[in-house]
Amino acid sequence: MLLGLTVLSFLAVLGFAGALARVLLVRPPADVARRLEEISRTQSAAAPEPEMGLVRDEMLSGVPAVHRLLTRWLWSHRLDRFLEQAGWKIKPGKLVLVSGVLGLTGFLVASAMVRLSLAAFLGAVAGLVPFFLAAIRRKRRYTTFQKYFPEAIDLLGRAVRAGHAFTTGLEMISKEVPEPVAGEFRRTFEEHNFGLPLRDSLLHMAERMPLGDVRFFVTALLIQKESGGNLAELLDNLSKVIRDRFRIMGELRSRTAQGRLTAVILISLPPILLIVLGTLNHEYIAILFSDPWGLKILGGAAGLQVIGSMLLWKIVHIEI
Repeated sequence: MLLGLTVLSFLAVLGFAGALARVLLVRPPADVARRLEEISRTQSAAAPEPEMGLVRDEMLSGVPAVHRLLTRWLWSHRLDRFLEQAGWKIKPGKLVLVSGVLGLTGFLVASAMVRLSLAAFLGAVAGLVPFFLAAIRRKRRYTTFQKYFPEAIDLLGRAVRAGHAFTTGLEMISKEVPEPVAGEFRRTFEEHNFGLPLRDSLLHMAERMPLGDVRFFVTALLIQKESGGNLAELLDNLSKVIRDRFRIMGELRSRTAQGRLTAVILISLPPILLIVLGTLNHEYIAILFSDPWGLKILGGAAGLQVIGSMLLWKIVHIEI
């Protein structure tokens, strides 16, 4: 009996020590760790100030003259939506001013080294750099949103299945899912909480994130709201479809990697070859910039290069 009690006590102590070591040494999975981090960050955030800005800032620029100038152009509002989709907290007027300063600086610097026509082209390219950066930021934000969007739909389906209201599920997504999904659902929840109909709030989210998955999500919710049905099952099926689509996109990118690399090489080869020949044998290339026919040939080659680049990029990028 004493020996049995000793063995049982030893096994109990050993099991307790193993469990304690597992808790202290084994790290939680990446998804669990990320969610715990998001929850702790939300709970430790400071309380909002009493006076909150509930009126949306519609100013296109902090400079009144620039704002009045931009309001006359229709594309200024599209630029505002473009910056909003990119996640940049700047006004369109500031982006236009930065672009103008970069373009003028590029033109002045290039005019001291090359002809005025080429300097004007280089200045235009420099002025478009902020828009290119915004487009890249927008594309990356869309990719991140598509990555975590199925997780948000799963969370919403579990919340509905547990008996919570649909708007409560939106609030849960804004607290537990990473950005930019949390920010978009938070804004949708706040718009509805401030009195906007749920239909309009969802349509606004589809306008801010013009992705096929978001349109499917909003359309399915609106149809379910009018015709009825099992909302939890609908969300589960929609999440499965989006995950399968994202998986197919990954497989397609891996299969078309060689084609995309070939397209990049073919697109970059002519300008690189022009720079190399201009460096090694400047007299051989200088005639293209001094002779009128040389400039026409360069213009035609640049136009054909753009057309070929668009065709190659269209071939290797397949819509799913």
